[in-house]
Amino acid sequence: MARSSAHLRRFPVAKLSRQEVEYIAELAKLTLSDEEKQQFREQLSAILEYAAILQQVDTTGIPPTASAIPLKNVMRPDEAGLSLSNEEALFNAPDAQDGCFRVKAVLDDTP
Repeated sequence: MARSSAHLRRFPVAKLSRQEVEYIAELAKLTLSDEEKQQFREQLSAILEYAAILQQVDTTGIPPTASAIPLKNVMRPDEAGLSLSNEEALFNAPDAQDGCFRVKAVLDDTP
């Protein structure tokens, strides 16, 4: 059952603007309808409001941790094994240059 975010309204947090949602969508390379922009504006604002509540929790005397339960890394030894030669690795590559895979640019340098 979905929980209402009405209980979060007690804490004053600025709501995300439509422009901020559009900027976030642009960063994520998403195209959103007006309805989706409004829906994400409400949902992301509720998440930020909840984060503001968490910021107010007194954690004095509680050591920082990445996990609430103790974790133990179980790792195999880091040993070199058999691998493909450069030619074998590139054999089925659609495009290669100077012994490397060549791919289309994925970064957009526009602000």
